[in-house]
Amino acid sequence: MRRGKRNDQGARGRIALVILACVGIYAVIGARLVTLGMAPAEAHDGLLFSPQDDVQAARPDIVDRNGEVLATDLATASLFAEPRNIIDVDEAVEKLTSVLPELDIESLRASLSTDRGFIWLKREISALKREQVHNLGLPGIGFLSETKRFYPGGRAVGHIVGHVNVDNAGIAGLEKAVDGSGLMALQAAGLARKGRALAPVRVSVDLRAQHAVRDELSRAMERYRSIAAVGIVLNARTLEVVAMSSLPDYDPNHPAEALEKPRMNRALAGVFELGSVFKTFTMAMGLDAGVINLNSTMDARYPLRLGRFTIKDFHAKSRVLTIPEVFKYSSNIGTAKVALMLGAERQKAYLKAFGMFDRLETELPEAARPLVPSRWPDVTAATVSFGHGLAVTPMHAAAAAAAMVNGGIFAAPTFYPRSEAETMQIGRRVISAEASDKMRRLLKLNAEEGSGRRAQVPGFDVGGKTGTAEKAVAGGYASDRRLNSFLAAFPIDDPQYVVLVVLDEPKPEEGQYAATAGLNAAPTVANIISRIGPMLNVTPRFNDNDDVARAMTVAYQD
Repeated sequence: MRRGKRNDQGARGRIALVILACVGIYAVIGARLVTLGMAPAEAHDGLLFSPQDDVQAARPDIVDRNGEVLATDLATASLFAEPRNIIDVDEAVEKLTSVLPELDIESLRASLSTDRGFIWLKREISALKREQVHNLGLPGIGFLSETKRFYPGGRAVGHIVGHVNVDNAGIAGLEKAVDGSGLMALQAAGLARKGRALAPVRVSVDLRAQHAVRDELSRAMERYRSIAAVGIVLNARTLEVVAMSSLPDYDPNHPAEALEKPRMNRALAGVFELGSVFKTFTMAMGLDAGVINLNSTMDARYPLRLGRFTIKDFHAKSRVLTIPEVFKYSSNIGTAKVALMLGAERQKAYLKAFGMFDRLETELPEAARPLVPSRWPDVTAATVSFGHGLAVTPMHAAAAAAAMVNGGIFAAPTFYPRSEAETMQIGRRVISAEASDKMRRLLKLNAEEGSGRRAQVPGFDVGGKTGTAEKAVAGGYASDRRLNSFLAAFPIDDPQYVVLVVLDEPKPEEGQYAATAGLNAAPTVANIISRIGPMLNVTPRFNDNDDVARAMTVAYQD
């Protein structure tokens, strides 16, 4: 009997403990629900939060290779309303529109007349406007502290860093790449809230070189009256993007400008038939495959006829040319014959290895796919050999050129720092080191004796190739509209950097009768190299009798 009584008392005790635990749990839940119920909540990506909480996700700074800030967060305020707490809608509408006349009266009145707990009225308002609205003393009107993305480099870096939307989410350029590389996951986990320090994202771009390239492109557009221009600087050994500019550009602090078609990123999102710069790749193919050597000759006495098509030279020598002469004189006939000796299938295999058939996989989402011919008869092989019939982005050409001069290793360009060892690991060999050495010799010859003479910069030993291409239009090519380019590397005996400049529809300079690439794109490249060479720690080398040039370079560095 006593044992039964003790068992009953023990059971009652355990039940009492369970009841107390349940009451405690429900009390905590109830208190939390009351707290949440007293704060108006906003739905954002499926989560609820209070607008009074400082909740907007932060973004890391983007800095150049030297630590210069390209993008950063600034504190700002946004105006919201809690319609269910508005006492007098008409008064609120009248007072708010007196300070913010851009608000639509009817739409504002309709929104404030609802029973909603939270609505945005205006994002990112100035400190002055915030104070004026605050002084109105309106119940149900408040401010949420947010962050606004700011780009100190402005237009100079617009096509590289991209921009964010009003919610501080990356929608273009590196800003979108940063989101895709894990930032969004951190934000979703609550680990990227404003106020938390995020490690800066360092990129391969050198802001000093970027400004220099953009400045020289702007000068060239004005000088040669071109409608657009592109400039690219790649590290020849790592294929890091040191600078990339496309004009007209846009200011990421005013992202609406990016919607204007002329401001597209032509360096990565535009495809063009680049003309004779492609002869660089054709010669590299022939040398690598062994169908030619530097002592080979090509008969360029007569135009080359392929079916109903006739290929001629712009400045015909009308004689047998050596391979160096074919390159130096930019012979279409000689280059086409190299391609025909190579054969269409091997030509296509090389071009694909050079990345010319595929979209470049860089960190930037704005990258176009090349326009590749669906059929490849002999006439296509011939015209592609000198840059017609295959349209690629300027970045395709710059990246392939890096492989032509760096010993034969191709890798996709990158906007993030990358070592030479890392590039060797992920890269692929596209031509032999011996063929690459021969290409450096041809590029040096062309810059010293051929169409690239105006690209020479004392002390920096530039090699390169011009391209003057008639622009493709509906039904053929426009003889009065050209795309001019110059593809260079320096110092050419052991290249550290590749530079490509493209000018869209340049006009003859005053006093000149023509507007070929040798007269405009080549000197623009020279101007760029003379400015960025010292910045990038390329040591100039001079001949004993080049004292004047040496003195000028030393003075510039000082």
